[in-house]
Order: sequence, then structure tokens, then C-alpha cells
Amino acid sequence: MPVRQRIFTFNAYFCRMTSLYHDIIFGPVHSRRLGLSLGVNLLPVSSKLCSFDCIYCECGWNADHRGQRRFNDRGEVRTHLSGALRRMTADGTPPDVITFAGNGEPTLHPDFEAIVGDTIALRDTYCPTARISVLSNATQLHRDDVRRALLRVDNNILKLDSAFDATVRRINNPAGSYTVRATVEGMKRFKGRMILQTMFLAGEINGGAVDNTTEEEVSAWLRLVAEIRPARVMAYSLDRDTPCRTLRKIPREELQRIAERVEKLGIPCSVA
Repeated sequence: MPVRQRIFTFNAYFCRMTSLYHDIIFGPVHSRRLGLSLGVNLLPVSSKLCSFDCIYCECGWNADHRGQRRFNDRGEVRTHLSGALRRMTADGTPPDVITFAGNGEPTLHPDFEAIVGDTIALRDTYCPTARISVLSNATQLHRDDVRRALLRVDNNILKLDSAFDATVRRINNPAGSYTVRATVEGMKRFKGRMILQTMFLAGEINGGAVDNTTEEEVSAWLRLVAEIRPARVMAYSLDRDTPCRTLRKIPREELQRIAERVEKLGIPCSVA
């Protein structure tokens, strides 16, 4: 079975070693949020490709692709996934979840909707109890094909790390004309058929402070959570190496206090 191989990346400014997923199919890994997870990487296997460039991303910084988006071929994805699911099922260890993640943003793939369809068919054939999850930064919600695909998966997990555009720019470094308001409006179109995921952290970047756990940040974020009304919220903090070494993990107790405020809105919230 393909396993995760480590390719290390380095950026000279406030960086530490991080790693990429070197296969189309990786794992299975024990996810702290999802269970035994078989990963699907639609992005390049030698560098990261994402519409965000998060300061906490375990895959490191984005590479310079010079306009060439080298996505993995749909047919190859289907072939590799079929083989992995067949082997896991034969071994008596089917995955709890098949997760689209990997070296960047999976919904950037031009064949994302078709690949989700292929994955559902393979899941139904080999391990019908497994769930299908997508970890997305929500930058492609303006695309009809992406929204249709996300509505077909079991866990449509969308990121929102702050209610403020300025904080998003510091934490996520979005490409293009990203705004929190447009993202929230896109999330609201799912009418609750989504999971909201937020990374809470504090520290410094480029000589300035960054902290999305202040009362101003959390209160504003909670107002957006109430507006979006997701099925549930995942609040988590740092667990792996990050490209920016000046970040601090938020204690579980503080995450739990945030979760309690979410649950007062009538929305379940898990912490990790």
C-alpha cells in the first residue's frame, strides 16, 4: 500500500522543516478528528499548490509553479484509490474515512467533481460504511461544480480562521480577491450541510503579532458561526511542524472555552 514519504521544504525566513505527501494515495493515518483515514492527494507530489499559503501548514510554503498547475490525473487517482481500497478491505482493515487533503487545496483540481463521483462509486463497491471527507479552505465555493461535489460527500469541511480580512491575510495569505464576507455567503448556501473548521493560534509573523483567540476575534467569529449555522464546528490548534516557527499552540482548556460558547448557539463543537 502506498505510504506517506517525507519530502522536506525550507524557507529561509522564520521557518522549520515541514513535509509533503509524496503519493496520490497516502496512509492510512489515524486522524484526531476523523478516525482511520485514507488520504487522497490531487495536488503535485513534489510541491505544494494552494490558494492559501497558511503560516501553519504542515506542507510548508507554496512553490512557484509559474502558472502551471500540475494536478494528478483523474484516471491515475481512480486506479490508485481502487487498489488501496481493495487491499485494505482484503486485509480486514477498511478505512473509516476517505479524505481529500494532501499538498494544497483539493477543490482547485479541474476534475474535482468527477473525481468525487469516482470516489463515491469505489467507496460503495469496496467499503460502503466509509465516509468521504473533503478538507477545503472554501476559496472555490463560487464554482457550481465544486458546490455540487461538496454536497455529495459525507463530511464537507470548510475553513474559516478569522472573521477579519486582515487576520486572514496574516494567517492564511490568500491568493486573489478573497474576502471573509464572500466566503461566509458561500458557506451559507450549503444551508447547514457543512462542517466549519478553525485553527486557533498565536505568535508572531514578519515581526508582528498574530492571535485569533482574543475576545475581539472570538466574538466576531462566533457571530459568523451563528450566521453560517454549520452542522458542527471543529476547533483545533497546532499539532505538527509549521513553516513559521514563531507560533504557539493554544491550550486545550482555552479551546474548550471557545467550544462551550459555540455550543451555546446550539451547534456541536469538537476540540483537538
